[in-house]
Amino acid sequence: MKSLGSYSGERVIAAFKNDGWQSVRRKGSHVILEKDGHAATLSVPVHTGKTVKRGTLRSLIKDAGLSVREFLELV
Repeated sequence: MKSLGSYSGERVIAAFKNDGWQSVRRKGSHVILEKDGHAATLSVPVHTGKTVKRGTLRSLIKDAGLSVREFLELV
């Protein structure tokens, strides 16, 4: 299995949008995503010139109900 790499906030958001998540609002430097039929919301940090930390990304993937392999297919 390919390991989880470093991705910008914009790329992470694009991957989740490929899975059906929608951007509903922005609060500061975080974009809030929601998905119909899913109880949780995702708060993705978007900082210019920085990548999303791996621990944060793994937590977002888990909250989205995806495996790392499924996320990598979406990226």
